[in-house]
Amino acid sequence: MAQRAFATDPVPTAASTRDVKAMGRPAFTGAEGLVVQEAPGMPKDVSDDQRRQRNYPEQPPVIPHAIAGYQLDLRANKCLTCHAREFTGDSQAPMISVTHFQDRDGQVLGAVSTRRYFCLQCHVPQTDAQPRVVNIFRDVDSVIRDSRSPAGEGK
Repeated sequence: MAQRAFATDPVPTAASTRDVKAMGRPAFTGAEGLVVQEAPGMPKDVSDDQRRQRNYPEQPPVIPHAIAGYQLDLRANKCLTCHAREFTGDSQAPMISVTHFQDRDGQVLGAVSTRRYFCLQCHVPQTDAQPRVVNIFRDVDSVIRDSRSPAGEGK
């Protein structure tokens, strides 16, 4: 008799059925005590072309202008019409970082690396969204500044 190449799913038992159902509904819903709330409105884009201070080292800059309708696919990258090195003189847009011209091994390339071609995988439009929870994040500069000051000063 030939052996089966793949294991088959176990046949449901009374115990497994009991685990899935509890009081006539799936056991994993657990909606008791939850409050139904309206979803917050979509934040509005901030398109004032003002660069924002970054919150931490290596944070990708946010996009300070509207990008609706920009083509960004395998055929074209609208962002590069202003941010590519050869166009920054006319556009006055900041040039994309030199790190975007390196492959995963650090080799410098003549064009934007395919790993960095899709801008929106790291860069997002600036919006007027407010934090949904209290944010106690402190940037490294404030931590260093507070550690150098006498106890309790500068906070």
